[in-house]
Amino acid sequence: MFYTYILKSNKNDQLYTRYTTDLRKRFKEHNEGLSTYTKSRGPYELIYYEACLDELDARSRELYLKTGRGKRYIKSRLKHFLFRTGTKNHA
Repeated sequence: MFYTYILKSNKNDQLYTRYTTDLRKRFKEHNEGLSTYTKSRGPYELIYYEACLDELDARSRELYLKTGRGKRYIKSRLKHFLFRTGTKNHA
């Protein structure tokens, strides 16, 4: 199983989108500062994830969610959450 996920930084409200095979482990690594890109931006909140049976599907979904159209999809999908938390930088 592969997971495409979105984290929200509690430090600067930015969203971070990636994929992994072990969502719990990867989330823990992000919050413990073990990820080079995200270590200075934590702590994080897991705000969205999708499960995929194939790595190519998960990677394709990650790339889509990083596009303008994908960011609009996430903004629409999570509009109540993002509004409630005051997130400025959607996906």
